[in-house]
Amino acid sequence: MNAGIELASAVDSPLVALVGNPNCGKTALFNALTGSRQKVANYPGVTVEKKLGRLSTPAGRAIQLLDLPGTYSLRARSPDEEITRDAVLGRLKGETPPDLVVCVGDASNLRLALRLALELKHVGRPVMVALNMMDIARKRGIEIDLGRLSAELGVPVVSSIAVRRGGTEALLGELDRLLAALPATSAADWKAPDAPALRNAQREADRVLKAAVRSPGTPDSATTRADAILLHPVAGIVILLAILFVMFQAVFAWAKPAMDLISDGFTWLGAFVGSLPMPELLQSFLKDGVIAGVGSVIVFLPQIVILFFFILLLEDLGYMARAAFLMDKIMGGAGLHGRAFIPLLSSFACAIPGIMATRVIDDRRDRLTTILVAPLMTCSARIPVYTLIISAFIPDREVWGFLGLQGLVMFGLYAVGITGALTVSFVMKRLLWRTTAGEPFMLELPDYKIPLAKSLALGVWARAMAFLKRAGTTILSMMILIWVLASFPEAPAGATDPAINYSLAAMIGHALEPLTLPLGFNWQINVALIPGMAAREVAVGALGTIYAIDGGAEATQQIGQALVGHWSLATALALLAWYVFAPQCASTLAVIRRETGGWKWMWITFGYMLVLAYIAALIVYQVAAAMGAG
Repeated sequence: MNAGIELASAVDSPLVALVGNPNCGKTALFNALTGSRQKVANYPGVTVEKKLGRLSTPAGRAIQLLDLPGTYSLRARSPDEEITRDAVLGRLKGETPPDLVVCVGDASNLRLALRLALELKHVGRPVMVALNMMDIARKRGIEIDLGRLSAELGVPVVSSIAVRRGGTEALLGELDRLLAALPATSAADWKAPDAPALRNAQREADRVLKAAVRSPGTPDSATTRADAILLHPVAGIVILLAILFVMFQAVFAWAKPAMDLISDGFTWLGAFVGSLPMPELLQSFLKDGVIAGVGSVIVFLPQIVILFFFILLLEDLGYMARAAFLMDKIMGGAGLHGRAFIPLLSSFACAIPGIMATRVIDDRRDRLTTILVAPLMTCSARIPVYTLIISAFIPDREVWGFLGLQGLVMFGLYAVGITGALTVSFVMKRLLWRTTAGEPFMLELPDYKIPLAKSLALGVWARAMAFLKRAGTTILSMMILIWVLASFPEAPAGATDPAINYSLAAMIGHALEPLTLPLGFNWQINVALIPGMAAREVAVGALGTIYAIDGGAEATQQIGQALVGHWSLATALALLAWYVFAPQCASTLAVIRRETGGWKWMWITFGYMLVLAYIAALIVYQVAAAMGAG
């Protein structure tokens, strides 16, 4: 997708790029400087995310601020690092090169940041250094002579604390000064550092660190004490599982009041439209197609917000890197690189950013394996399906006196998805790549940080708006299509069966029954699976529309009751099993095609997931039916 962001000229609104190592607080600084005045898109031709914001300096100068992907060096070993390198060098076609580069460094861990700063200086563009998280450095007893550091580096150096009010004043003041005196250089003057320059940057970095930074030589005691527990090979895994379990319990327990409120709102709206004097066909379109269909999806917004909140919170706390470290041995046994944990965990929210996040994995085979199994993670689009079925068929009671059964089932579905991903990875690494050993997993663990509430709120808000936009575009269009299919042709005169039985939807659903009958699926489920290819949550809206037309029920409130009346428990469990594995998202498949550079791996992903979904649903239905749940 094109970036779709118009940049003002450098004369009117200079472009400043933020560059820094991962986990240096760069994005927190970007959010602190730009607030809500930011846009997120993709670079032209690739799926790398681009964040661009606006701000005004104390002197009233308007600035465009670009947050580039994290990188350790301009040697660019991963796709994300290639974007950062090319953006700094002005090589991105159709993109404005930055007028000034701000190298953001973690003041409590400067060695890698200084090397990157020296590499950026070698490029030939104006550079300044912003030492972020100075408060953490002081608590650790680290003393930094900013004047000496600036003299040694040959570039301006300022301190910043992104999470505190007034923590960016020195940075903004220096931006004003530098932008007022920008040198006139062209792209011909810019150059990427060669191998000797990179090696030299590392030796200067060491010299500068020794000259300008005084450290007590002992790590932060709070971080050390926390890591002694959180990184313990046994206790750490138990804590990680507990965190994930609490997250899934919260998806049910915390979201219920807000979900009930949204459900009541759409129920009232449907009743209001039903009371208005209008043609019956138009009333059915608005009430059964738009309100019942879209409303039955939007009602799950609180759960998706809670899930994203937990993921962003863990990232900002600095816990994600620890979780990746803990999972390295487990994932390594399945043929996955330790760095795959973060992309896979991101896939719990959505497989698309999870697949994009695999760019942090250097080895192509490791990266490809992670891409192929990422769709097996239980993404937020599955939540409406899972919640609908679990709420309707699983009793809302406690197990062992303190665990919610519904949350426990949800946790189990996530566990099955994870187990499936590890199993598929194990098979792929031994059948496709025929290798059992990968490169060592090296990861720099950031200090624990108190998350910035504003940054968390902006992140959750952006993802909530993305879900609502999806509901208002893709899902709405699919609901209109389903309504048309379920409403036409009309029943013949004198027919006693429900009108929907004569519709195109019923014809399509019945035509698929020979394939899905062994799974316990009825024709209504068959119809819902087809538009569900556009987005998984569309299946819930489709069921809402079909059963609303069929029985006149308010789908947002009574669809669960409708399902209980039409489905057996075996059918419900089989559909849950289907959705654990099914490739029900066209957008994810399109991203796989783009990330792998062709159609081959996209079709392989679609094929193996479809086979797994069918086999899993078949086994679950037949076993459940044999046990009397049919």
